[in-house]
Amino acid sequence: MSDNILASPKPLVFIRMPEVRRRTGLSKTTIYKRIHERTFPAAVPLGDGMVAWVEAEVDAWQADRLAERSPPAPGETDLAKAA
Repeated sequence: MSDNILASPKPLVFIRMPEVRRRTGLSKTTIYKRIHERTFPAAVPLGDGMVAWVEAEVDAWQADRLAERSPPAPGETDLAKAA
């Protein structure tokens, strides 16, 4: 995944934990658990104990989650399925 990120013409953007939590809806504990399980993008060390995530990697993780969900049944909307 990192090779594609570095080759992208889009500028590399780092996002910090509060933004990762806001975008994913996951808790800090769950994020680190999934990193350990290799099911979530790893953080990038920035120095002095600070870390951040590559925005495009978090976006790709979210897109993968969307691709994994089953399509709605005929006549069912996504909103009806969620309710």
